[in-house]
This record gives sequence, structure tokens and C-alpha cells, in this order.
Amino acid sequence: MNLKQLLRGNRYVPLQNHKMNILNPVAEITIHPRVLIGENVTIGKNTKKVDIGYGTFLGNNIYIDTPELSIGEYTTIHHSTTIHGYENIKIGHNCWFGQFCIIDGIGGTTIGNNVGVGAHSQLWSHMKFGDMTAGCKWHNTKNLIIKDDVWFVGHCIVCPITAEEKAMLMVGGVVSQDMKANHIYGGVPAKDLTDRIGTQFKEDITIQEKLEIFNNYLREYEKMGNNVSFVRIKDTEAASYVPRKHTLFSISDRSYVPTRSEEEYRLMKFLLYEKAKFIPVNK
Repeated sequence: MNLKQLLRGNRYVPLQNHKMNILNPVAEITIHPRVLIGENVTIGKNTKKVDIGYGTFLGNNIYIDTPELSIGEYTTIHHSTTIHGYENIKIGHNCWFGQFCIIDGIGGTTIGNNVGVGAHSQLWSHMKFGDMTAGCKWHNTKNLIIKDDVWFVGHCIVCPITAEEKAMLMVGGVVSQDMKANHIYGGVPAKDLTDRIGTQFKEDITIQEKLEIFNNYLREYEKMGNNVSFVRIKDTEAASYVPRKHTLFSISDRSYVPTRSEEEYRLMKFLLYEKAKFIPVNK
């Protein structure tokens, strides 16, 4: 049975032949437009529902085995990543996972928007193995919560914690305690380095500075021979306005109202991941 047969009745816009190994023939799988999927992607027998958002990329040799997995728009998960667990896993928009990552959902895992996870990192929602009958005291299953704009730079190990918005863990860090918003951690075990090296994000950046940065990127993109006439910028929440031909960007809250045009898609790919990240709002 091929993927088209399995997706009968679901939304599916093929950009290529998605070659996936689906071990649960009754799994509900939704693949939105402009999704690119590599070779040998496996969906395990325990998986009941998968939703892969617009513009997302899944690399080669990815293994998925969790009851429900939802992935937002424009998220990249590079090759040889394992996504598994007994509980559901949710991944937001504009996230980026490097090669050979582990995303564990045994205790349940929620990953926000704009989260970066460098290669060979491990995100855990449980810690258990020792024989409880023999008196092992180390047995823990807990929700792993990673909020918006968190960055685990690479080769990081993350225990079941809560990482607040804009927190950052330096290369090779091992964190077992909750991470404060816009604080930087590093080392084994990880310590708060914010007093020494500052924060990940500027705390006093103005809307005028943000507009100038974004407009500079638009000018750069236009100089490359691209059209930007479809772009409109609004400094309040974009949800109150419904464009028809133009893509409306709100710099203040980093949202946009998508039109799903070819021009918009190319611009979003240009902006991601280090230039600008915008979250889609419903029309």
C-alpha cells in the first residue's frame, strides 16, 4: 500500500514521491503543501496521528514512533533524527533540528516556535532504568517544555525541564534544571552564564530598529532579482487584517497572514532561519 492510498481523505499535495515506511496501516497522516521528505523515513506501529505543516522538511532516515506528532510550518528536521515516546509530541513553527538528534516523548514533549536544536542533541522527558524492586531511587517521567526562541546550540543533553522563552544552552551543555527566560547556560552540569556573557536577545531593541533590520533584508532580497511588492508591513497584530494579494507582516509580534503564494514561499525560505521568523495567523 502506498502513501497516497493511506492518505485517502486527508489533505495531501505531493511535491515529490514521499517514500515513507508506515508500519501502522490505519495511522492518520496529514502532509500539508510544500513538504519535502527524504528517503527511509519510518512511522512506527504505535503512531496513530501525524500532522506535518506547510513548508516543513524531513531528512533521510528519520524514525517516528509516538502516539501523536504535530509539526508546525517551515520546520526542518535533518537526517537520522529519532522522535519517539509513549506520550504526544508537539513541535512548533520555524524550528530547526540538526542531524542525529533525539526527541523523546515518554513523559510528553512540547516544543514552541522558533526553537533551534543543534546536531547530536538529545531532548529527554524521562529518566529511568534502574531496578525499582532493588531500591533504585532514580525514576522520573516529566513533561519536557521548551518555549519559543530557545536555542540548544549543539551536542546538548536536556533533561525533563522547562526552558523559558529565549533561553540558550551552549555547545556540549548538559542541563537538568529549569532555564530562565533569555538566560544563557553552559557546562556540565550547566550553569547560568548570563552575568558573564550576556543574553541571547537584546532586551531594549525598539520597533524602529526591528523595522530597519527587516527592511534591509527586503532590500537585499530585491537586489538578488526578487519581487517584494507583495509585502505589506503592519506594526500591530496581523490577525485583524485579511489581505488578498499581499502578505502582511507584523514586526511587533512577529506574525504574518499567509497567502501561500510562490513569491511568499521563496521569501520565507530566504529569511529562515537566522534573518527573521514569523508565525502564521489564521485568516
